[in-house]
Amino acid sequence: MSRLATLHIRTPEGVVFSQELAGPMARFLAWFIDVLCLLVFVFLLNMVIGFFVFVSIGFAQALGMLLFFAFYMGYGIYTEWRWRGQTVGKRVLRLRVVDVHGLRLKFSQVLIRNLLRPVDMQPMFFYLVGGLASLLNSRCQRLGDLAANTIVVRIPKLTEPNLDQLMADKFNSLRAWPHLEARLRQRVSPAEAIVRRDLLEPRARIELFAELAAHFKGKVQFPAEAVDGITDEQYVRNVVDCLFRPGRKSAVKTQPEPELAPAGSAPPVTA
Repeated sequence: MSRLATLHIRTPEGVVFSQELAGPMARFLAWFIDVLCLLVFVFLLNMVIGFFVFVSIGFAQALGMLLFFAFYMGYGIYTEWRWRGQTVGKRVLRLRVVDVHGLRLKFSQVLIRNLLRPVDMQPMFFYLVGGLASLLNSRCQRLGDLAANTIVVRIPKLTEPNLDQLMADKFNSLRAWPHLEARLRQRVSPAEAIVRRDLLEPRARIELFAELAAHFKGKVQFPAEAVDGITDEQYVRNVVDCLFRPGRKSAVKTQPEPELAPAGSAPPVTA
């Protein structure tokens, strides 16, 4: 069985999405980084405990054991709950603990999987029990994961869309009016221009782009010569180009750029 298995999850609405499972080696490396963090804490703890040795050796030893146990158990619980399923090691290696159904972790799940960590680490911190459990499990789950109903997945690296490919050989008529283009960037956030066009039915796609075009046209009014003869979808694509690539030089420069008016004022009238 491949250690780079993919878990497919189907939602009640019938939507299927996948999660790439983290293999035993990636999890071991993340754990090793967390152990280094633990060693740094032990080093600092010994420096602090050294001051209490002059008071009482027994008190210093008891305090050191108590603080070590609190950090050892609290480190995983706090970081995984605070950072949504990640410790320092998991953040470095881009791993995350999630619910087995892809849902966000509950605090009870974080608590259970970390309380069972000492069992997985047997014998003597060699992680033999947890390692064998993850090797024999199709989801790479250790005993703590099985009890808490959790899995460890890889966080994919997201790349920005290639706008040069998306807008190749497409003339953007809006760029002929740089002052209005600048006002468009002032009033519209790039998040408003994200559209998953390839997942739409043809009729729904036409209706959606008509609504989006009307929305953006309500933000800034371009002259008729900039918008006549182009479809609503092309208008939206031009808006995306203006928002995501504001530094590209315009294809046409018909007039000097006037000073921008305040956001609430009417656009200037051109001759």
